[in-house]
Amino acid sequence: MLRGFNEALSAAAAAAGHLVLDVARMTHLVGAGAWWPGRYYYSAKLPFALACVPFYGDNIGRILAAKLGKSRRALILDLDNTLWGGVIGDDGLEGIVIGQGSAVGEAHLSVQRIAKAYARRGIVLCVASKNTHEVAIEAFHKHPDMLLREEDIAAFQINWQDKAGNIRAMAETLNLGLDAFVFLDDNPVERKQVRDALPLVAVPELPLDPADWPLTLAGAGYFEQVSFTEEDRQRGKFYKSLADRSKLERAAGDTGAFLESLDTEVTFAPFDATGRKRIAQLISKSNQYNLTTRRYAEADVERFEKDADAVTLQIRLNDMFGDAGMISVIIGRRDGEALDVDLWLMSCRVLGRRVEEAALKILVDRAHAMGLTKITGSYIPSARNGIVADHYKRLGFASVRADEDGTRLWELPLTDYSAPDLPMRLADFGKTLEISC
Repeated sequence: MLRGFNEALSAAAAAAGHLVLDVARMTHLVGAGAWWPGRYYYSAKLPFALACVPFYGDNIGRILAAKLGKSRRALILDLDNTLWGGVIGDDGLEGIVIGQGSAVGEAHLSVQRIAKAYARRGIVLCVASKNTHEVAIEAFHKHPDMLLREEDIAAFQINWQDKAGNIRAMAETLNLGLDAFVFLDDNPVERKQVRDALPLVAVPELPLDPADWPLTLAGAGYFEQVSFTEEDRQRGKFYKSLADRSKLERAAGDTGAFLESLDTEVTFAPFDATGRKRIAQLISKSNQYNLTTRRYAEADVERFEKDADAVTLQIRLNDMFGDAGMISVIIGRRDGEALDVDLWLMSCRVLGRRVEEAALKILVDRAHAMGLTKITGSYIPSARNGIVADHYKRLGFASVRADEDGTRLWELPLTDYSAPDLPMRLADFGKTLEISC
């Protein structure tokens, strides 16, 4: 009965846009005896023991951080003595310890199990290992007890370079900030090297016994989520496709030819009920390619849907490597003769793909349809969005105001706009509008 009540409460809270703190889970983790406040309940009605106050506060902080888009997005895994026991280069495929029948093997399998569970929730899995690639990758292909397989991993860096450098390379390949990563490695020297070189990367300190590692990783709360969508589930595939595209781009050399070879289709639509949760999630989590970093909840998104003076765009991308999902969200508002861009964010997965140029064409079309004469937009600097400081300048806007705090207003008269040739198809609910390659 109590479980049913909690499930109904959670569903009602989610529907209303409220956050839920799972006190039942917290009590289970520490034990009912340790949770009980004893005499403090009777004297002060304290609902839990004083010793649990830091734990309680930490869990509240995790949920709030997740709501603000501060959760980690990627887990980097070492191989030898982390995903399996032993050193595959020395012990061979048959000599590594993993799976049932061995306490050590079962512990390492548990590490893989929790990583696999994270992947199902949309956490991106990566591998950084000092090894010979051809030797180490065999475990993913041939070992019968491996739970993780090559297709579960978005990016591999298996070589003899230092791990901090390899993590930087993965961050660049996946277009993720270093603060998106958690690094799991059994070796304290490797952990220190990454901590010292890359302080933004989270590096949990692991106990000596691998049996304690899953609880250490899960208990740290790096990957808290306040909502979950089907696109979250597919995120690992999105990032694996991104890594594959990066390989193809390096091989192609000619960027223009490379973009044309991707067979890209960009689909755009106004906000709707189907995309509402994902739109709100992107607004809350996107920090780098976000011009104003304004935050709107699902209820706000719904209001924009119904606003006749608003232009709303949810933009999706599909190419030869698969569906990248929703990769951009834009909100514009009528402001006199201008369409003022209130919010423009884009996934860093599609940087360099000229999607922002396609989005501007869409905005220009919408502004013309509304009888407007120009598009305006602001860049409001934050600690993490410096990557888009010149966004409007690159798109042909002119700066019309610069404030002391770094905020800058940009303007583009529609008469000054000339549509570019784009290496992609633009489509509206499956109806092809144009092909420019």
